[in-house]
Amino acid sequence: MIKIFVTGGTFDKSYDYKSGNLFFKRTHLPEMLKRSRCNLEVSVETLMMTDSLEMTHEQKTHIISKCKSTKLKKIIITHGTDKIVSTAKALANSNLDNKTIVLTGAMIPYAFGSSSDGFFNLGCALSYVQTLSSGIYITMQGEYFKWNEVKKNPKKGIFEKNIN
Repeated sequence: MIKIFVTGGTFDKSYDYKSGNLFFKRTHLPEMLKRSRCNLEVSVETLMMTDSLEMTHEQKTHIISKCKSTKLKKIIITHGTDKIVSTAKALANSNLDNKTIVLTGAMIPYAFGSSSDGFFNLGCALSYVQTLSSGIYITMQGEYFKWNEVKKNPKKGIFEKNIN
């Protein structure tokens, strides 16, 4: 079984056509899994619905705690892209070596339909969490990156290798 922890981010934002604002209503994960005809055993748990720019230290600690306490070894975390690398680093420093954790997000909300990258990124996360060895990873745009070898390039709107 795969555990999916939902934390919010652009992935789950909805659009208010009247005001033009993005907001959180509920996670889109169950709908996405149903639409994709996913046959995997998946357990979805919403931890929070927050923009990662507004994520607190306490919320990040809660994510880590949930990853530690679940007996499942394969975990996906949907997360805002602005602070996804920071959360991945915190997870990597939390002695979760026996688990495979894949963080993913979206640059465009799923609610925007076919222009969103969320569906694709979720599919990649589901594949990678089953095939990668234990460790902390981020997947975006069809690629996976080790937590310490990735950065967000806001000018290009992509994630890329960052080898120091």
